[in-house]
Amino acid sequence: MASAELRDELKCSICLSLYTDPVSLRCGHNFCRSCIVSALDAQEAAGGYSCPDCRAQYPERPALEKNRKLRNIVECFSSTQPDMEETRIFCTYCDSPAPAVRTCLQCVASFCEEHLSRHTKSPEHTLVDPTENLEERKCSTHKEMLEYYCPIDAACICVSCWVAGDHKGHDVELLDVASEKKKEKLREYLDELNPQKAEIQTRVQNLQDRKRNTQEKASDKRKNIRKIIMDIKEKLEIVVLSKVSRQEEKIVSQISHLIQNLKIQEGELSRKIRHVEEMCRVTDPIRLLQESDITVCSYGGNEDTGGDGGEVSSEEDLDEVLISLTLHRSMRDIVTNVTSELGVHVPDILLDVDTAHRRVKISEDLKTATNLEVEQEKSKSSERFLFFPQVLSRHVLSSGRQCWEVKWNQIGVCGIGLSYPSIEREGYKSGIDNNDKSWCLLMYNGGYNLGYNVWHNSVGLALSVKRTCPTLGVFLDYEAGRLSFYELRDPIRHLHTFTASFTEPLHVIICVHFGASVTIRS
Repeated sequence: MASAELRDELKCSICLSLYTDPVSLRCGHNFCRSCIVSALDAQEAAGGYSCPDCRAQYPERPALEKNRKLRNIVECFSSTQPDMEETRIFCTYCDSPAPAVRTCLQCVASFCEEHLSRHTKSPEHTLVDPTENLEERKCSTHKEMLEYYCPIDAACICVSCWVAGDHKGHDVELLDVASEKKKEKLREYLDELNPQKAEIQTRVQNLQDRKRNTQEKASDKRKNIRKIIMDIKEKLEIVVLSKVSRQEEKIVSQISHLIQNLKIQEGELSRKIRHVEEMCRVTDPIRLLQESDITVCSYGGNEDTGGDGGEVSSEEDLDEVLISLTLHRSMRDIVTNVTSELGVHVPDILLDVDTAHRRVKISEDLKTATNLEVEQEKSKSSERFLFFPQVLSRHVLSSGRQCWEVKWNQIGVCGIGLSYPSIEREGYKSGIDNNDKSWCLLMYNGGYNLGYNVWHNSVGLALSVKRTCPTLGVFLDYEAGRLSFYELRDPIRHLHTFTASFTEPLHVIICVHFGASVTIRS
C-alpha cells in the first residue's frame, strides 16, 4: 500500500500520470513541463497567470524551474515498481488486491513483498517475474516445466525434449544462463540506445526551451507593438488634430470678428431707419426741409466692413490639403521613428554610376538601373563592371539591421543582393552568382523560370514558390550574419535567408539582363 501512496504523490495534478520532465512554480507545486506550458498558454489569452493547484496569481508568465530530484525519484520508482494497472497481476494470498512482485513456478502462485518473505527458499521453487498464464511455462509436448534453452533452435525446452525429444544431442543451456547471456547482449544494446535517447531528450529540451523563448518573445513583442500603436495614436492626435484645431480657431475667430462688425453695422442701420421713419412722420414742412441730409451707406460698403463685404473668402476655409499633407508627413515621421525604435534602419541607397556596366543606365535620382542592351559612352573607371550588366550602391552597409525595398519591371532577368566591394569587375567570377563575395536572389520572366533562384559562390537553389509580386523586401542583420528576402504581397511572404559571417562592408548589387529594370525604394 505504501507504493500506491507514493505513486499518488508522484502524479501530475493536470494529466494524473507520473511526472514527465517535472518543473516547479514559485509557489512550490510541481507539474509535467508540457502540462504546465499548455496551461500557461491557455491562460495567456486571459491576460493573467495562476497555479492550477493553489491558484497563486502571477502578474507575468512564471519561470519554470527544473526539479531534477523529483525527476530522479520518478524514474527510480518507475524502474523498481510494477505497474499494477498494466499487469493486473495480484498477490494470490492477499485479501485486498496488492501487486505481485514474483511468481513461483513450483507453487503456481504469485506473491507480494510481504508473502514472498515467507515463501520457501528451496531450489526447486523457481521464482520469476509476475506472470498470469503459468501454462506458458510448461512444455506443450511433455507438460513439464521449461528448464533449458536450445540456442540452435532458439527455443525453451524441458528435460524430456533434451533427453529424448526433438532437441536430443543439442548443446543446451540452463534458462538462467541463457537469460543472462541475452541480458548481456541487451545491456550492450542499451549502451547504444541510451546515448541516442539522451541526445533526443536534449534536442526535445532545446526545442521546448526554444518554443518557450519564442512564446515569451512574442508576448513581449505584442506588448511593445500595443505600446507603439498607442504612441502612434497619441502622436497623430497631437500633431494632426492640433493642426485642425488651430485652423478651426483661426477661421472661427475671423468669422466671429465679421459677425461682430456686421452686428455693429446692423445697429447703425437700425438707428438710421428709426430716424428716417421719424422724419417721415413730421408734418411741419419747414422743420422737415431744414433737417440735415441723411446719407445711408449701402450694405457691403467699405466704410464699416473694411472692404471685405462681411464675407469669408474660400481661402479662409479649412485647408484639407494642408491637413492631408500634415497627416502624411506625420505618418512618415512616425514610421521612421518606430522603425528606429525596433532597431531597424531604412538607408537611403543610391547607385554608383562609376561601377555601372556600359549597358546599364542609371536614373537621375540614382535609384533605378535599366538594361538598354546597347553600350553607352561612359567615363573610364577602375570600379566599372566590364563583363556582366551590374552596378553597386554608393551606400556602405557595415553594421546594424537594415531594410529596403526593390521593384522589378518583370522584364528579362534580374538579380538583387549584397556584395563585398572586392568583387571582381571582369571575367566569369565577377557575376553576381558566380563568386563567394556576393549573395543574390535571381528572378526570371519568360522561358527560364517563373520563380526564384538564390545563388552564392556558383551554388544555386531553386525556391519552391511561384513569383506573385514584383516588389521585394530585403533585410540585413550584419552582426548576426543574416540576409533575408521577402515578397511584399498581402500577407508578406518569406522567400529565403542566407547566413554568413560577413568580413567586409557590404554594397547593394543589382544585375539586369534583357531589358530588365530595378528600382530601389528606401
